[in-house]
Amino acid sequence: MNYSQERLQEALAELGREAHQNTVDKGFWPDGLNRNKGEMIALMHSELSELLEGIRKPGPDAHCPEFTREEVELADLLIRAADYWEACKLRIAEALLAKMAFNAGRPMKHGKEF
Repeated sequence: MNYSQERLQEALAELGREAHQNTVDKGFWPDGLNRNKGEMIALMHSELSELLEGIRKPGPDAHCPEFTREEVELADLLIRAADYWEACKLRIAEALLAKMAFNAGRPMKHGKEF
């Protein structure tokens, strides 16, 4: 593993810990119970829908007006994903690097029209 891989691993691990701890602190993991993975994925999907709406109706975010709605909704998606990967103890940094390496070797547009 090179230095950039180590930094990515550390950064994603820290993001996961902080995002998950916040959801625990805010009561979304009562008594340390497991959450329904389908529900967690649906919440990520809702962030994608809000991201699309932020692109359709651009402007400053209501809660963080120094950022666009697009930026904040994408951040929300990453926060939800980080909570998920931390709670599920997924090896996200390793998977991300492996998938990026795989994609680098794929043909143009992977043989698809779009």
